[in-house]
Amino acid sequence: MSSHINLDKVGENKLREVWSVEDFVRRHRICKEEELRLKKLFGDFATKQELLSNAQRPPLFR
Repeated sequence: MSSHINLDKVGENKLREVWSVEDFVRRHRICKEEELRLKKLFGDFATKQELLSNAQRPPLFR
């Protein structure tokens, strides 16, 4: 029996990881107001994909 990894599924599983909103905000240096907005939207936990898709950060200009 051969075993192989479906790379599409691996990437999909990473996006489905459940994260604490607080940890996500800290890791991505997101402001407190945005943290409150994300918590109202999702509660204390959400999938990585949901957080990445919905987090808003001000643009960084040089």
